[in-house]
Amino acid sequence: MSLRDRLEDAKNDKPLAPVHAQQTGFMGNEVYQELRSRIHRKLLDRVDLTMMERMPPETLRQELKALVERLLSEEPMAINDSERMNMVRDIQHEVLGLGPLEILMADPTVSDILVNTYNQVYVERRGKLELTDVRFENEAHLLKIIDKIVSGVGRRVDESSPMVDARLPDGSRVNAIIPPLAVDGAILSIRRFSLTPLKMNDLIQLKSLTPEMAEILEGLVKAKVNLLISGGTGTGKTTLLNVMSSNIPISERVITIEDAAELQLQQPHVVRLEIRPPNIEGKGEVTPRMLVRNSLRMRPDRIIVGEVRGAEVVDMLQAMNTGHEGSMVTLHANTPRDALTRLENMIGMAGFNLPPKSMREQISSALTAVVHISRLSDGKRKITSIQEITGMEGDVITMQDIFTYEQTGVAADGTVQGHFRATGIRPKFIEILRIHGIAVSEELFDPTHYYE
Repeated sequence: MSLRDRLEDAKNDKPLAPVHAQQTGFMGNEVYQELRSRIHRKLLDRVDLTMMERMPPETLRQELKALVERLLSEEPMAINDSERMNMVRDIQHEVLGLGPLEILMADPTVSDILVNTYNQVYVERRGKLELTDVRFENEAHLLKIIDKIVSGVGRRVDESSPMVDARLPDGSRVNAIIPPLAVDGAILSIRRFSLTPLKMNDLIQLKSLTPEMAEILEGLVKAKVNLLISGGTGTGKTTLLNVMSSNIPISERVITIEDAAELQLQQPHVVRLEIRPPNIEGKGEVTPRMLVRNSLRMRPDRIIVGEVRGAEVVDMLQAMNTGHEGSMVTLHANTPRDALTRLENMIGMAGFNLPPKSMREQISSALTAVVHISRLSDGKRKITSIQEITGMEGDVITMQDIFTYEQTGVAADGTVQGHFRATGIRPKFIEILRIHGIAVSEELFDPTHYYE
């Protein structure tokens, strides 16, 4: 949606939504909203839309500020400095950004924004959900913000297509679902993505893993070992995938495949592919499986699939088994063993009538290790297991724990207590690492070393 369209639509809207339920200063909330709506309408009557569309964003922001302040000076109503600043900010957010959500998007402590209808907005901070005082004016206002987001990446949301995945310019993941599927009103979920990608040292400082575990993960990536990252919703699988991918050599060609492009790989030779939903006639859909197949013709050194959830798993496993070592995927699962079971189920969903043993052999030969990440009850994310896939015993895929996190209890303040430790098992993939010139000390696997 262009700036002209947004401004024209705003002329017919109801009064702007308050960013907060209560404003600072001596002006009442209802009076503030009424004044802001009046200023907004006057601004739309005076601006040159064609001229504004040509301005760089920062210049336009300054022009809006100057014009709003000029309009406020013409108002007979008294307004203090705090309310003046709030009004300038709110109108800038409405015209240029995501309206009431902009103040949350600017907060670096917010990791998730969850809009449960227009009058209830939650955020996640440090793993805990909090109710905010951010509100939209009405359902139409929320729908307009949703449309602004999805139209920016060439997608749509309406009654014929009431669900959509999209992304913001900063890489944040967006999901929206509207009536009739959302019974009480439109729902918007934004999974924030840090503008500054986390490094492995950041995860160590956050105690998501130990230096020994980090050394092994870095070695596995450098040695081109095929990896599966599993975990539940919101555990940080994509973040971990980003961190681990930083160890891919800059000389390799990497192809990423995602529902909504959000990976932030730092290598110079990265090709990013994104699926496409069907158009309004139900045509033109591009599925993850199509992209995986096409990527095999693009001379990749590694293929990274943001998340496997269907038939694309067949082509991904075949790619791992036919020369594309070092590929990585993420998968929703509660345990590493559940992750392998899900892979097996997805092969069946793809319509392949393979015996269970054949499917498991395909999985065990393609993957070398499973990294499982969990979100604990106190909101902290930790890598709770690094397991090696060692092969088959009869009809069963065999796995062995190399590192694990053991929870021992919960403190009075709700903080989870526990420790990391090695199991003492020396993994077979050590030989692969040594072949690639990656030295690993035997002390890494000492089971007597505990890390809180």
